[in-house]
Order: sequence, then C-alpha cells, then structure tokens
Amino acid sequence: MSDSKNRVWTLGTDGAESLVAEARKALFVMVGILAILWLVQLANVADHYGLTNSYGIRPRDVHSLPYLLTAPFLHVSFTHIESSSGPLFVVGFLAAYRGVGRFLSLTGLVIVTSGLAAWLFGDPGTIAVGASGVVFGYLGYILVRGFFDRRGIDIMIGAVMALCFAYQFTVLLPKAGVGYQAHIGGLVGGLAGGWLFRDRSAARKPKAQPVATAKASSPASSGTGTTSALPAGTAPAGTSADPTAAGQQEHTTAVYSGPRADLHRELDDLGI
Repeated sequence: MSDSKNRVWTLGTDGAESLVAEARKALFVMVGILAILWLVQLANVADHYGLTNSYGIRPRDVHSLPYLLTAPFLHVSFTHIESSSGPLFVVGFLAAYRGVGRFLSLTGLVIVTSGLAAWLFGDPGTIAVGASGVVFGYLGYILVRGFFDRRGIDIMIGAVMALCFAYQFTVLLPKAGVGYQAHIGGLVGGLAGGWLFRDRSAARKPKAQPVATAKASSPASSGTGTTSALPAGTAPAGTSADPTAAGQQEHTTAVYSGPRADLHRELDDLGI
C-alpha cells in the first residue's frame, strides 16, 4: 500500500509538551535572528551602507555568488528593514514551531533559491539585498506544510496566513525598485521545502492483525474454520473413529490449555 494511503490526517495537537518546547525554541531563534539583522543594520549605517555595496548580490557577477548567503542580512534603509522585520518574525515563528532543525534546513534552502533567482534574473547594474525573499520562502512553506504533513491545524494556519499576507503577493509582480525575482525564488523554495522537509514520522493507519483462537476440533468442523459434512459414523482424517478416543482427545486439549499446560502434561505422564 502506498505511503499516501497509509498516512492519517490529524489535527496535529498530539505531543503537546514537545510542541510547546519546540515553540519556545522557535521564539528564541526568531528573536536571535531579528537581533542579528538589526545589529548588522547598525553596523551598515555606521559604514554608510558600505556592507550593502560590498556584500550584496550583483546579477550574473560570478564574484558575488558567495554573497547569496549575506544578502538577506543586509538592507538599504531603516524603512526597508522595518518592513521586513514584522512579517519575518511572524512567518518565521510559524515555520519553526514544529521543529527548529527542519526550520534551519528550510532557511538555508530559501536563502539559496531566492538568492539564485536574484542573481540569474535580476536587473543588471543593481544590488539585491534584504530578507523579503526569505519571508516569502517561509510563507510558501506554511501554505503547503499542512497538506504534506496531513495536519488539519497547519492547513488552517496556512489559510489564515494567506489571507493576512495577501497584499504581500503584489510584490511578486514586476515593479521598478523591487526585487521581485528574489521574492518568487524564495516562494518556490518554500513550496519545495514543504515536500522536502515533510514529517515522515506521521501516524499511519493501524493494520488489522489476524487473531488466532484455539478451538477444540469436532467432527463437524474442518481445519479452515468451514463446516464440513461427513457421513454418519465417519471420523475426520487423522483422528480416531472411536468416540471414546475422541472424547479423550478433547479432554486432553482442555487440560493442556492455559499457562500451566506443560505442568499438567508432565503430571499426566507420571500418572498423577
């Protein structure tokens, strides 16, 4: 049977204690990420945004490929970082609360996909920086995670986030001064992450196990559990035709059943 048929849809409220623990970790992680972004921003301002110019993504410039990893931490103004911080914290926490380990892997994926999209398709002569591509990556992950993990609560969270951040999807369209390429790349990475980092330990449907029941054999019953008609006075194959022997066999079966069957058998052998 296929994996999709075996897996069970749940509300996702099981393991409440571990879920709360992971949510606490997710909160600390997101606070730490925002703290790093703002510390980098302060250093960038002190350097007159020299970090942005030096470590941003320059489309199709091979030398700027390593800066795919640094660009999300850089911004061009306080307005820029302020517009990213709120959505980043909300969607980042929702993406991380089911497992910080998977969240960190997802973060690496969306940083690469959003950065590559900006590097491959960005306008020449521009510098791409900002965490908005990562925001769209987290959002894409939240939208599909519930379907891949088969958790109803995560599907509802994804639907609510889609409604709350619907206005954000307008920046996926081409617009001067907006790095929509990175936004699209991040969104694609998040959607792919929903499948790549799906919960493979989700509960499966329990399979029915056959229960063996011991029954005393009788002349009217066959070994497969189906009723057999035998001529009168004829014993089933492998049994004695003597009704007394048959009675003794049934009695022996009854005596030797149960947890002390071996003891009873030994006592009978001794004639006790």
